[in-house]
Amino acid sequence: MSKENPQHNPQQRAKIEQMKKAWAQKRAVSENLDSIANKIGVYSGKGGVGKTTVTINLASALADQGAKVGVLDVDIDCPNVVKVMNVTERPLHGEANRIIPPEKFGVKVMSMGFFQQNEDEAIIMRGPMIHNAINQLLQLTEWGDLDYLFVDLPPGTSDSPLTVMQSMTLDGFVVVTTPQDLANLDAKRSINMIRKLKLDVLGVIENFSGGVFGSGGGANLAKQLEVMFLGDISLRAEYQDISKPTVLKNDSIMDEYKVALDKTKQALNLLKEK
Repeated sequence: MSKENPQHNPQQRAKIEQMKKAWAQKRAVSENLDSIANKIGVYSGKGGVGKTTVTINLASALADQGAKVGVLDVDIDCPNVVKVMNVTERPLHGEANRIIPPEKFGVKVMSMGFFQQNEDEAIIMRGPMIHNAINQLLQLTEWGDLDYLFVDLPPGTSDSPLTVMQSMTLDGFVVVTTPQDLANLDAKRSINMIRKLKLDVLGVIENFSGGVFGSGGGANLAKQLEVMFLGDISLRAEYQDISKPTVLKNDSIMDEYKVALDKTKQALNLLKEK
């Protein structure tokens, strides 16, 4: 008996259709983000290391220098960028169901947080729904011309960050850690995930540096994994006030982020020269 032609195998056909759909989605995302010069993922293996705070301060520091900047919050179930950026405007609806992001402190912002009825609401979604929500944000947001888009990823190494990494082409990742050994272990896992997907790590930032948490873990991790150390962000009381990005209130904090940004740009340039 001859083997069944794979073209007539329902499982094979379903797999081919799924591949076609994924390819079409990635192409649509790529075309939508084509006018953005640099797309940077901000990522961590563990929640609570200050990834969102780092994201919005990097973006705000660049905007303060005159760059055109956006922040995309793809942490679908726990979105925090709207709260931390203190954005009160809602996105506008453009033609062909396009979503026009509001702007605050010179930074365009898009987040699932805009679509909650109240910020205390729990967003409960299974994997496929999260995948679809991420792809809609990527395909429908009208960013215009940007110099930099920072993508605030969900923590961990499972479905949500994987969807982002496979759905859009990022120029590189800034990995956020804290000085503690456990945070560095999780950061190492996230760097290994990035590399397994054959993507690029721009470097490591150590957040909450100094004081009770100590320092040096991020620099040691960067040295161990042979990536650039982008700098220390000190633990300071000023971060308790989230009325505006902290870099816009404190020159010493701005200086720390300028160091991180200079090294991030250096890492981007090195990758583009390859």
